[in-house]
Amino acid sequence: MNAPFHPSRTGHREPFVAFVCDEGTAEALRPIAVELGWSPEKVNKGGLRNAVQTLSVSASPNVLFVDLSESGDPLNDINALAEVCEPGTIVIASGQVNDVRLYRDLVASGIHDYLLKPLNPDALRDTFAQAQAALNAPKLAEPGSDVPHCAMAVIGTRGGCGASTIATSLAWLMSDKHARTTALLDLDVHFGTGALALDLEPGRGLTDAIENPSRIDGLFIERAMVKASERLAVLSAEAPINAPVLTDGAAFYQLQEEMRGAFECTVVDLPRNMLVNHPHLITDVQVAVLVTELTLAAARDAIRILSWFKSNAPQTQVIVVANKVQPQAMLEISRKDFEGSIERKIDLMIPFEQKVAAQAAKLGKPLAEAGKSAKSLAPLVDLAQRIIAITDSGERDDKAAKPAKGSKGSSLLDKIKVKMPSKAKK
Repeated sequence: MNAPFHPSRTGHREPFVAFVCDEGTAEALRPIAVELGWSPEKVNKGGLRNAVQTLSVSASPNVLFVDLSESGDPLNDINALAEVCEPGTIVIASGQVNDVRLYRDLVASGIHDYLLKPLNPDALRDTFAQAQAALNAPKLAEPGSDVPHCAMAVIGTRGGCGASTIATSLAWLMSDKHARTTALLDLDVHFGTGALALDLEPGRGLTDAIENPSRIDGLFIERAMVKASERLAVLSAEAPINAPVLTDGAAFYQLQEEMRGAFECTVVDLPRNMLVNHPHLITDVQVAVLVTELTLAAARDAIRILSWFKSNAPQTQVIVVANKVQPQAMLEISRKDFEGSIERKIDLMIPFEQKVAAQAAKLGKPLAEAGKSAKSLAPLVDLAQRIIAITDSGERDDKAAKPAKGSKGSSLLDKIKVKMPSKAKK
């Protein structure tokens, strides 16, 4: 029933059909159907038995609602329904039995949700919204694809340096310019902007995964991901800030594992504190993009994060990207001094384009898309191409990691030779 969605099979299908056992359930469904643009005439009497008989001789709808109130053996009856349903049909069931074990067994059998009667209108709306999201979910990557999976993490040295902006831009470039099915996983559970930057509602997928890691599988990914385009989907959250997230990180790692099997490319927007709390999240990441600004504090933290990668994830290729780069006269630290302090070259410099950034925010588009005609943002395209080259070849490129010339000194301030203005002559 809830098999992977195939758009080619939906052209002849009804968007919605319901089979109910009583008029009260029908009256609860009809106004919700009208709200969603579905025909209220598709709410039929007869329950599950009528559903099996009807669908055995006609095409299955995209969303099927069945009433189990008159069913003596719901599990066997659902299995009978599965035999006449075409792949991709989202099945929502309702009934009068309030039993957790029955609910779990029904969900395990392939239905989307089980609602207790009498039906609550808000619960109906939420369930149908989730069903539509599942229908619009991106297609999974074809099994046995020859394209190597591309896994990257984007990490900011400091808050506000634009790591999330880089992450959403990379996700868009991978999906649009490189035509790869791409998942953007925003692990800032309370303040993530992955969905916001793409003008999307984040949904509850990420918080549900944290609360119930055992639910995470391919089907969960298909339902939970919010589709941004044909090839790009996002998993983000806006968890209440009065609700701390208590997790050992297993859910985050499992999400990455499932995304690796469902998409050709994974972009993880990884808050820097995750390196400390959940270092295992970097285990299978091929490329880490370290986003920084040219400031003293960013230099200090870049040194610490680069050292962390050298000790804890030597298999990961680190690319250092200086973002929001101002004109030389406005820099807190010059590029030369910054490189001397971190003892390696900056790989890419992305200038601060305030107008393009503001336009991207207004349009709800990634910076790379809003500024695709701006030559100054060409380094974003170069960054995506470089990551593809690394992941496709499976080889490390250690040229950028070589120490910069003149990198001496025991302290950060010694390494960064900040030129102080000389005193005026009397």
